[in-house]
Amino acid sequence: MKFKESNLRKIAECVIGDNNAFEYRSSSKITEFFCDCGFDFIHDGSTRWWWTKKKLEEILDLPSSNASFPPKEFINLLNVLMHKSDAKEDDINREKALIELNKPLSKEGFEAFYAEDNFLYLRNIKTKAVSVIENIHRPLTPLENEKRNKLKNYLDECSEDDLIEFVILPIFKHLGFQRITIAGHKDKSLEYGKDVWMKFMLPTFHVLYFGIQAKKGKLDASGMSKSSNLNVAEIYNQICMMLGHEIFDPEINKRVLIDHAFIIAGGEITKQARNWLGSKLDANKRSQVMFMDREDILNIFIVNGLKLPNE
Repeated sequence: MKFKESNLRKIAECVIGDNNAFEYRSSSKITEFFCDCGFDFIHDGSTRWWWTKKKLEEILDLPSSNASFPPKEFINLLNVLMHKSDAKEDDINREKALIELNKPLSKEGFEAFYAEDNFLYLRNIKTKAVSVIENIHRPLTPLENEKRNKLKNYLDECSEDDLIEFVILPIFKHLGFQRITIAGHKDKSLEYGKDVWMKFMLPTFHVLYFGIQAKKGKLDASGMSKSSNLNVAEIYNQICMMLGHEIFDPEINKRVLIDHAFIIAGGEITKQARNWLGSKLDANKRSQVMFMDREDILNIFIVNGLKLPNE
């Protein structure tokens, strides 16, 4: 990823402290800073901002797992730079430093912000995606557990439409999926229940298309549906039709096939339901289907810091 020379210089000035909102770093301190970031760079005594800018260019040239963001090494460097333990006395919350850092970053299409964990994250201004997807199975903080319980109660009470609009769609928008369209709203081509289609750009700039079958209740493999539980056989045909049905992408003016389908449930998807569906799908389609149940929704939603539907 390439940044403009003027923007890189401003970020370099933040690193070395030529910007008054940041700690001043001498030659040895610059070397120490890069060491803290995981690099073995040693300042050679040349002009501090020029040398630092060149090193930032090298870091930006590293491969990135997401084409929408700089390499994780660069994001980590910004995190070290903005750690709140390095706050100046007149900027305890690092608000001034954040404003100064965001001046060059915003010109490159990014916004840095602090999350509830006090770590720094990057948001892509265009897509609204956030740079780091955390381990969704990590232990939650007391505040996160409280939010998780509130979301769990919401999933018990909400309608299927609300589940899609206020829970599922925010998750995928946050994770960087693009052109998320609900069937029956902007796009009329899918008519197999509660359908959504979207696309995701790989780091190679290839695009994959995804469909979603969303159900509010529990998915099981019992003989008949009971109350809010849904027999997975009832969505089997819908998934097959989705995977074999073309959608029109107006951005490229072409009809394309769905590459993968998510089966998402606001309740549990039982092991029997997963096994039953796997036995019905052929080898190719089996690899195209992914599951997301209540536990996945709760963990992804909370760990990524999304706002609750009623907030």
